[in-house]
Amino acid sequence: MAKKSRRAKAKHRARMANKTQEGRSQQLEPLPAGVPSPTRIPPKVQPPKVQDLTSRYQHVIPEVKRIGIIAGAIILVLIILSFVLG
Repeated sequence: MAKKSRRAKAKHRARMANKTQEGRSQQLEPLPAGVPSPTRIPPKVQPPKVQDLTSRYQHVIPEVKRIGIIAGAIILVLIILSFVLG
């Protein structure tokens, strides 16, 4: 089966780039004489909110312990069976 062509993606990217350039050119129209140019204020970058993952995943640790105990018991039974039946 043939792969999808990348041509469609390239066309879409080109259209999106043209739209953003047109939008920028419309936003940056020159101001009339006598009007002071506004200073550009950078947007505030907020750090990502740090969540306490231990409170969010409290149920995971007991389940992992339970899975470890069950897996260890199964492996122990298999070892014992290999000696008895082997």
